Amino acid sequence: MKNAEERIGDFKKFGSVLGLERISELLKRLGDPQEGLRVIHVAGTNGKGSVCRYIYEVLESNGYKAGIYTSPFIEYFNERIEFDHECISDEDLEKYTDIVIEKCNEMTADGLDSPTEFEVVTAVCFCYFADKKPDFAILEVGLGGIGDSTNVIEDPLVSIITGISYDHMERLGNTLEEIAENKAGIIKEGCPVVSNISMDDAPGAARVVARTAYQKHAVLHDASKATIYKMDLVDRKTVFTADIDDQRYSDVAISMLGEHQVTNAVTALTAIEILRKNSIINVTRDAIYEGMESAFQKGRFEIFKEDPIYLLDGAHNQEGMEALVKAVDDVFHGGKVLTVIGILADKAVDDMLDMAQYLGEDFIVTEPVSERKMSADELGAKLRSKAKNVTVIADPAEALAEAEKRSGDYDIVLFAGSLYLIGEIRRQLDKNE
Repeated sequence: MKNAEERIGDFKKFGSVLGLERISELLKRLGDPQEGLRVIHVAGTNGKGSVCRYIYEVLESNGYKAGIYTSPFIEYFNERIEFDHECISDEDLEKYTDIVIEKCNEMTADGLDSPTEFEVVTAVCFCYFADKKPDFAILEVGLGGIGDSTNVIEDPLVSIITGISYDHMERLGNTLEEIAENKAGIIKEGCPVVSNISMDDAPGAARVVARTAYQKHAVLHDASKATIYKMDLVDRKTVFTADIDDQRYSDVAISMLGEHQVTNAVTALTAIEILRKNSIINVTRDAIYEGMESAFQKGRFEIFKEDPIYLLDGAHNQEGMEALVKAVDDVFHGGKVLTVIGILADKAVDDMLDMAQYLGEDFIVTEPVSERKMSADELGAKLRSKAKNVTVIADPAEALAEAEKRSGDYDIVLFAGSLYLIGEIRRQLDKNE
């Protein structure tokens, strides 16, 4: 008999189709479990998972019980749905999957289109949260914004757009303005908005978000305008001071490394300030600092072990790879790197490799555990024109074994690219440990 994850996986055959018609009908048949949830809604190309995690940990540190819904998972499916620091149990996942799939079957029996895999998981999440009754639910958008199944939420406490860059262009548009318009679809009438889209980096996209907020009578808070006074690396933590929404946050320590994580932290703190000033939350500065420091994301510039350093980072698009290259240089100051890399075929692979070549001379090319993978042979052929030493090993477990065999010659063994690869590598490393 198939378990819940396998039964949910059966819905992959219906593809990834944006739109709210199917999820709205499914939730209606389930009694609209999403109604009554106090939601913080987070979209963006990169950084949205980290922003969700910062907010979640700050709320938990201040005594609130929060739920968080993210994707994709890294090691285990249950990671996608979490309440009060506990991932959904296997028993609850089975229970709510049964309930949701029964309604999916009713829909198809009535001649309606079947929900997609992501819609099924979203419905499971809403049913679970409706019973757990979290003080707050933090929802990460799966894809885009306007047609994402999480966008059935009508009145979020705050909508957050972490940033805009080129990704999923076949679904979201070929310009930053088109992508921004899609993601700005999470902005709701009268609900405050946090945006970290800089006028310097993407003026057209920033204007799209500002215009949408104006049309929706939503107050826009521009996190990209926060003044960051200093940024230091202390004991493998980033410490920064910034003025955020007229409040100075001095010497905030975060465990997720890299300049891009300071940007994510400032975005999260901007949202916390909105909730605080609107008397939605009651927080202390000490507990905010505690939550920010404890926030952690698997596979996001994660130092898994030392001597040599094993570093995992799901740099799955051009902007992510650029941030990774800068973070490696900032944190490790030119150590010798062996990079194990695997990328999905529907990404801007050539642009990613243009950045990845600056990680070092030595690469092992492998394949993510995904139907969307680029073959190791094809990726290796592309990388050989940019890097000195390229070894192709399609199986990620064998690629890891080869990296471990050669690890003594390097300061850092870096695993980078698709989160599907990072998840498989992390599972293997856990097993080896």
